[in-house]
Amino acid sequence: MSNKKLLGEERRNVIVNTLKNSTSPITGTELANKTNVSRQVIVQDISLLKVSDEPIIATNRGYLYASEPEDSRQFKKQIVCKHRPEETLTELELIVDCGVTIKDVVVEHAFYGELTGSLMISSRFDANEFVNKIFQSEAALLSELTNGVHIHTLTADSQEKIEAACLALKEAGILIEK
Repeated sequence: MSNKKLLGEERRNVIVNTLKNSTSPITGTELANKTNVSRQVIVQDISLLKVSDEPIIATNRGYLYASEPEDSRQFKKQIVCKHRPEETLTELELIVDCGVTIKDVVVEHAFYGELTGSLMISSRFDANEFVNKIFQSEAALLSELTNGVHIHTLTADSQEKIEAACLALKEAGILIEK
């Protein structure tokens, strides 16, 4: 791409096409460099694209385009967990070691209602990167708002993998069951 600053609709088309053609998250800085604008302009563009029904997900590693329709071979389950902040990496690793992706984290806040953070963690590398970024930035985990109680949406290509992750969490004392 040249050093030409892309404007409005053209820039947003480049953002959507770049995200659609990527299999991994792309940071706002990378998109800003590609379109020769500031990262703040990209953040604004992403917001405009989202309200235009583009299925863009913001993760802690960048933006993803969630274009794939719900796959009937993809299994999904929401689980309730509780643990201390220092047990976060253990929780994430127990799940991904079973071949399961952690799609998000949800907490029920007394004033704001349901708060959701997109995670898309599917490997130990992703889990370590997430935990390192949280603790290096001294940011609070969403679960700290609710004394450690939170919900995860898990996805996998088999129900057995999700059940294995649930069993591992149960054995570690992290899973809250009905």
